[in-house]
Amino acid sequence: MTSAHIITLAAEQKSADVTHWAARAGWVVGLLLFVALLYWLMREGWKWRGTLQGDLPELPAVPDGRGEPTLTLTGRYHGSTTSGQWLDRIVAHGLGTRSKAELTLTEQGVAVVRPGARDFFIPAAALRGARLESGIAGKVLPEGLLVITWQHGDKTIDSGFRSDRAAEHSAWVQAVSTMNSTTEGAR
Repeated sequence: MTSAHIITLAAEQKSADVTHWAARAGWVVGLLLFVALLYWLMREGWKWRGTLQGDLPELPAVPDGRGEPTLTLTGRYHGSTTSGQWLDRIVAHGLGTRSKAELTLTEQGVAVVRPGARDFFIPAAALRGARLESGIAGKVLPEGLLVITWQHGDKTIDSGFRSDRAAEHSAWVQAVSTMNSTTEGAR
């Protein structure tokens, strides 16, 4: 190779493009603002759903003297929906908040204690039944969920729970169904 040829090759080579940090920073800031806007819109939608469900009465508080426990369950609360409509999540009064849960079934009803979320009580007279389902409120679990159906005001509600030990679900379905048939006979 001659020196003229080397000079020609050197002149033809192009250096790599310089990164435009200002343009890149602008795109990153724009993307972050877009994500923040989406999050804000989802939060506003959640609050609006709660406003629309404002006619739902306050939830009964867990009574102090609940009686002797028939069954207990520890696991997760996955949410509540309008009965028969597994995607129509109820968010009013904290019913839309997924959380850990401890359920206790007594003669008086079902006490739902949720650390970090609002506890509530389902009176025995309000129980309408229990069943096993694969999903509720947009949450699908192949191992299944315990769904307790109950009446609150003029709304029939399905509440979904997942026990730490899924084998307990059948005992709950049987106990709630037995309790429901006993309270229906007393009505």
